Amino acid sequence: MEQVISVKAPASVANLGSGFDTMGIALSLFNTVEMREWDGVEVSTTDGTVPVQGEENLIYRTVKAVYEECGRTLPGLKLVQASPIPQARGLGSSSACIAAGVVGANRLLGGVLTENEQLSLAARLEGHPDNVVPAMLGGFVTSVMEGGRVYTVKKKVSEELRFCAFVPDFELLTEKARAALPQQVPHRDAVYNAARAALMAAAFCEGRPELFAVASGDKLHQPYRLPLIPGAGRVLEIAMQLGARAAFISGAGPTIMAVCDAGDDTFVPRAILALAEDAATRRFAVHRYQAQNASMF
Repeated sequence: MEQVISVKAPASVANLGSGFDTMGIALSLFNTVEMREWDGVEVSTTDGTVPVQGEENLIYRTVKAVYEECGRTLPGLKLVQASPIPQARGLGSSSACIAAGVVGANRLLGGVLTENEQLSLAARLEGHPDNVVPAMLGGFVTSVMEGGRVYTVKKKVSEELRFCAFVPDFELLTEKARAALPQQVPHRDAVYNAARAALMAAAFCEGRPELFAVASGDKLHQPYRLPLIPGAGRVLEIAMQLGARAAFISGAGPTIMAVCDAGDDTFVPRAILALAEDAATRRFAVHRYQAQNASMF
């Protein structure tokens, strides 16, 4: 019987300010993928989005890479996608594709790779672990790559928290956002971030959201990326004025993420009004998500 694999891969928010390329949280927004071995490459969608066709499709390329890693030849692939995670917005759209491709391919192959082997391969394909590892594990995750292997710790995110994404109507390619970063940073800036990243990890693990505002402080990437995102500085100010626990660039941007209390049902409508009143922020829409604590494995 023909084997059909279905997987759901969540969006994610990376960096959390101070945890550049190391920290991330999975969100309750999912790409869904159905795949099967096929004669050729066929890609379609169920949600009206326009997918990349043929062998350039990221999920196909990921599945092929997994097969090659396992010494197998991929005959072809039929993919049916639903992809509501917006592309080039800093919400881990490419990581969700890679996560779906790695987990789905491993299931097609009969589960030949261990969990860590899947995480490590996905992180190598992505180039860093901050989005793809939380997408696969769920929850709050801090990770490092060492010798091509992922070392990671996961903590479930409290149900008392929500994540409000200020998503603009324009894209920012990761390549452009990375090109804005300096080749060297002052020692004091590195110390500033190391201290706050450690505090952020401890704050999530100990359930101390009152520390998030200080812990999310950053001098390694946000000061260089904010000029690439029109209105972002004002969005950060609005989020904090409305009572967010913390606000920061989501991944490489251009989305701004605010960490909010689950009981504050007024944050989004108040944010919508505030954005509409400022010409610099009208291009941003607000969406509210829960953390996705469940693993893909």
